[in-house]
Amino acid sequence: MMTPCRLPARLLALPLCCVLSLGAVAGTGGGARAAASPPEMLLASTDWLPYTGARLPLDGAASAVVATAARRFGYTVRFAYFPWLRTVQLGHEDPRFAGYFPAYYTEERARDCHLSAPISTSIVGLAYLKSTPLHWHSVGDLAGMKIGVVAGYANGALFDAMVKAGKIRADLSRGDLLNLKKLLAARVPAIVIDKAVLRYLLFSSPEFAGQREQVVFHDNILGEMAVHICFQPTKAGLSLQQSFNAALRDIDLGKFEAAYFRELEAAEKSRAK
Repeated sequence: MMTPCRLPARLLALPLCCVLSLGAVAGTGGGARAAASPPEMLLASTDWLPYTGARLPLDGAASAVVATAARRFGYTVRFAYFPWLRTVQLGHEDPRFAGYFPAYYTEERARDCHLSAPISTSIVGLAYLKSTPLHWHSVGDLAGMKIGVVAGYANGALFDAMVKAGKIRADLSRGDLLNLKKLLAARVPAIVIDKAVLRYLLFSSPEFAGQREQVVFHDNILGEMAVHICFQPTKAGLSLQQSFNAALRDIDLGKFEAAYFRELEAAEKSRAK
């Protein structure tokens, strides 16, 4: 089922100052503008909180960037959410979609679609339990380990090559939440996860309230990975990519994302009281 981007109800979860600073992204025009319906761009996505997710304000930090940039070249955006492998399939092949996101750069994706300019940066590393310390300095040190990963995610060229060669035993999950639960149940000694995703899951899920201090994000990271939209490899996809990239140039991504995360964390803490 496709889930549209619906703003008004969820905007109430953020203070008005945040909504205004981020730029509310749909249906906010005045009379003349509202009369002419702008074209819609449908993107396949997945729950990757706090970057993307139907229950987040503005559908997440990365989604808010996407919708703000799209509005600048006259489009509205609708997001449809699926498990990651389905997201990639639909976003790449289904003609109803313009593309999919959030996607890390890989050489294969660069060949198979029109990648947008970066819409965010992801710090990817390993999380482990404080009770069972993890010692590693290079990816080679992980050889022979069983590590939880999300099926279909790119986790850095070196790590992925070692998984493909069978030197790292990848324990697959459908998403980060399931992966984190595996770690807390000690079914794997470590998981690959984005730093902001880990922080959000631990502090937003009541089920982890008594376990937050048990999980550690290792100081060594697998990489800082740019996050993109993968537009379909068509003339229409190329046109959208070019328009999107031009609109994105005027957005200060660091400032935009920092404001979003700051307000989101404050809202989560307020609801937890």
